[in-house]
Amino acid sequence: MNAELLLLIGGLALLDTLSPSTLGVTVYLLLTDKWKVTQRLFIYLITVAGFYFSIGVFLMLGLDFLFDAFSGIIQNRIVSWTIFIVGSILFIVSFFIPAKKNSELPTPKSKSIVSMVALGFTTSIIEVGTAFPYFAAIGIMTSSNLSWMEWSAILAGYNFIMVLPPLMLFLLYLMIGKKMQKPLEKIRLKITEHSGSALSWVICIVGIILIFNSLDYL
Repeated sequence: MNAELLLLIGGLALLDTLSPSTLGVTVYLLLTDKWKVTQRLFIYLITVAGFYFSIGVFLMLGLDFLFDAFSGIIQNRIVSWTIFIVGSILFIVSFFIPAKKNSELPTPKSKSIVSMVALGFTTSIIEVGTAFPYFAAIGIMTSSNLSWMEWSAILAGYNFIMVLPPLMLFLLYLMIGKKMQKPLEKIRLKITEHSGSALSWVICIVGIILIFNSLDYL
């Protein structure tokens, strides 16, 4: 494990913080929950991080076979051209994804502990299909022949970075208190207005990755 690998995976983790749902739920709880916000927020964030960590462990333990199979398939010229075309389409489409005006972010129907856990699973399941930076990081770790202690530590760090923006927002809320009301409302408005922007960035980057991975076999 080297510094270059850690920087690359750290950059992918920072890209994953663009996901609006986790931050949107955090803002909602800080705006509406005045009593047990600490407990409920941490249960929600632990659920999200735990879900992604479990998915990462599952993929790391079983990805060697999939990675070898994919490497063999991608060397086929027809498959490579198909991947190149798909990557080019994703790259182009990413520039035409509109911002979702007045879109609704997931919010808890109640504020019980069970509701927070359910919301954590719900938002994770909804977004795991578009967690392309996370899958790219897992692929990089698989090809780097890391020990289980190394990749498990990196996965834990990756997931911590993913939930770091909500944690920092929560710390500001604890320090400033009521002065955070208006900034939180503005943040919530921005998230709902521009929730399509993060998706466009992710699609663009995935398109570029597909294009460059197929060039050697065209």
